[in-house]
Formats: sequence, structure tokens, C-alpha cells
Amino acid sequence: MSRATLGRIARADSPAYVTDRYITPEGLARIRAEYDELFAVERPEIVETVSWAASLGDRSENADYIYGKRRLREIDRRLAYLGRIMKDAKVVDPAKQQARDQIRFGALVELADEDDNRRTVTIVGDDETDAGAGRIGWSAPLARALIGARVGEERIVRLPAGEKSYEVIAISYPD
Repeated sequence: MSRATLGRIARADSPAYVTDRYITPEGLARIRAEYDELFAVERPEIVETVSWAASLGDRSENADYIYGKRRLREIDRRLAYLGRIMKDAKVVDPAKQQARDQIRFGALVELADEDDNRRTVTIVGDDETDAGAGRIGWSAPLARALIGARVGEERIVRLPAGEKSYEVIAISYPD
């Protein structure tokens, strides 16, 4: 077996390995905007600072040069990561969802737990998750448990802290 094949096998067994990179149009637009900002604005500013710092001479104790080079590496890594996301992204528009009575990708779902605590989540791509805003990735345990459910159904989610039951109160999709 070649070294490249072994690398693919190791990555496929890794929990961080993503086979399908589904994303909403809004999520892809946010990623594209971040990429454009880094590439067109921030990176050129840092390159200019590093060039100026390099022209001063001794680079070993030049903080502008050292930290500028470090920031350039961070930006380049982030650009490569965002580029991979955009290349591999499979855009799914929730507004075009046919089965609107079931929870699918892009659904806005209102849930109630055993104590009648209400929570609203949107099922989005793993690259656009934001727990604070209620956006959970489609491969998260809660999302996996909810996909396919209808209003009134109860789903049990297995979490590290134990099992928790949620009832689906409402399902909606953007128009």
C-alpha cells in the first residue's frame, strides 16, 4: 500500500474527516467574504509592513518583521483552509427543500426538552456552525437525531452527559 493510500485511510478513520461538505448559500457567502477580506485587504497590509521592516536591516530583533511574518503564515494557512472549503462545498439551498414537513438540512427547528425548556436551532453545514446563534452542524449528535423528524415527534439524543429527549414543536424553512 502506498504512503498516500495510508494517509487517506488514516484521515478517513479520523473523527474530523468530512466526507461531504454541505453548506448553505449564506454560509458560502460568509466564507467567501472572509477569504476576500484576508486576500485583498489584510494580507497586502502585512506584506507592506514586513517589507518595510525588512528594509531596516537586522531582522533578528525586529518585532514588526517577526510578528508580521508570523501573521502572514497564519493568514496563508487560513486562506488555504477557506479555499479547500469553497472547493469542496456542496451548496444546498434550504429554500428549495421539497419535504417541508420533515427536518432536513437548513431547517429552523423549535424544540422543547423534558422540562419544557424551548430552544431554536438551524441545521447548517459543519463549516458554518455557531452555537451561540443556534446554528448546529448537520453531523452534530442533535442534528443527526432530529433529521427526518416531524412536528410532534420526540427524539432522544445521546450526549456525553447522557441521554436527553426533545420534542419537535415547529419546523420552518427560509423562503
